[in-house]
Amino acid sequence: MRTYEQLFIVNTAATDVEVDALLEQLSGIITASGGKIDKTDKWGVRKLAYRVNRQTEGIYILLAFSAGATAIRELERRLRVVDMVMKFITVRMDERMKRVVKRQKRREKRAARKPQMTAPAVPGALPGVPPPSTGAVPGAPAPGVPSPTAETAAETAAPAAETAAAPETAAAPETAAAPEAAEN
Repeated sequence: MRTYEQLFIVNTAATDVEVDALLEQLSGIITASGGKIDKTDKWGVRKLAYRVNRQTEGIYILLAFSAGATAIRELERRLRVVDMVMKFITVRMDERMKRVVKRQKRREKRAARKPQMTAPAVPGALPGVPPPSTGAVPGAPAPGVPSPTAETAAETAAPAAETAAAPETAAAPETAAAPEAAEN
């Protein structure tokens, strides 16, 4: 026997008595074929992703069970015939579980093949890799480079002021020469 999950959506116009009768009918089919019901979940009224039979809401019901293939065929046939069931889907869960277990084994095998990296005992012991800097602050000067002080900042500002004043003095003699040329 295989493990299945069956989700079906019942019309909201159906009463609780009708829904319970349907569940009893489905569980009778499963047990008559030698199956076993693991769980029955009534999710209640939920909004549908799209309109089905002019309905925007439906009662969701989930059945988890173990049964044979003949029971599945009979369950699906009954769900197609019943008018209050709008949609249903049956999923074989044991296949999914096999894939999950297989994927886990493959990952474990791959992890066992990979060599384990050990951390070096001394930081910076790897050849060609500079040791990590300690206490580096963004925007701070690099180690070994003198930091600018107030005196060096004033010295760099003074030549900039002199170069800014120089164009004014150079422009003044040219303007003075221009009136002399006009007099001649």
